[in-house]
Amino acid sequence: MKIKLNQTLAVSVIGAVLTAVTITSCNKSPYPGYAMSENGVYSKFYKHDEKGVKPAEGDYVRVVMSYKNSKDSVLFDSKKNPSGKTYIEFPLSKSTFKGSFEDALTMMSVGDSASFIISADSVYLKTFRAKELPKYVVKGTMLTFEATLQKITPKAEVEADKKKKMEERKAMLDLRKDAEPKELEKYLADNKVTTKPTSTGLIYIEKSKGKGAKPTKGCKVKVNYTGRLLDGTVFDTSDKEAAKKAGLFNEQRPYEPIEIPIGMGQVIPGWDEGIMMMNTGAKAQLIVPSAIAYGEQGQGPISPYSTLVFDVELVSFSPADAAPTAAPKGK
Repeated sequence: MKIKLNQTLAVSVIGAVLTAVTITSCNKSPYPGYAMSENGVYSKFYKHDEKGVKPAEGDYVRVVMSYKNSKDSVLFDSKKNPSGKTYIEFPLSKSTFKGSFEDALTMMSVGDSASFIISADSVYLKTFRAKELPKYVVKGTMLTFEATLQKITPKAEVEADKKKKMEERKAMLDLRKDAEPKELEKYLADNKVTTKPTSTGLIYIEKSKGKGAKPTKGCKVKVNYTGRLLDGTVFDTSDKEAAKKAGLFNEQRPYEPIEIPIGMGQVIPGWDEGIMMMNTGAKAQLIVPSAIAYGEQGQGPISPYSTLVFDVELVSFSPADAAPTAAPKGK
């Protein structure tokens, strides 16, 4: 009985030793304090919930992170984000190589914090898809990532939220599209505008006649302008006093006629059409429906499906590489 017990104990001890050797072999790492996992990531966890839910491909992850090169220079730190956010948020993509940062994230649960050592070459050339390594990264070296996983949003939840927002936007666009012609009709009636629109819907109202020829496609024009919404809100202007009055004044901006090639799609279609109807020195008002302005996308303070009103002055124009045709004196 005693012999059998000793034999059993010996077998148990040998088994334990072999298990320990196996684990040590699997976790063999050239970086002290870091263990290498089966997915090739060298990791050191400061806080780790092994039973917690891990992110999967397509899930959105919110991570506070930084990484530095082999010379201990910090190359990125989410806490120094100009936007004020201390984290970055992105969909977890498919691993770009064995031992990638994507692989590292799949090891983490919400609240986990860890350090990962990852191949610099692979990060830049495979994950970042750079054509070559930057000068501050030495070929064959490693990057050290510090990361805290703050949040996991499942892929299905993200897609459902995206679908909901798309449906809400479509409903809003439908309302704006239906409202535009009614708003325009009211504006024309309130302002006693009887000028007929062109085939595109542009309403061109001449305020002051110019002289000479009209610019044609490709000409460079210099134009003063003020743009308004139908409710009178000024959203842009080249006039300094108008900008101050509207609360739009910007010291960094020069307030002077803008120079643009006309008829080349550099501006909204309503401008291309309207300005080519003007002589040098002419002043006009362009009432521009959204179909030939910013359409369903809108632009900054301009909502989707907004008709715009521009007061414009054609200061001068010239063909490319030619002297400008100046406005007559007194205009």
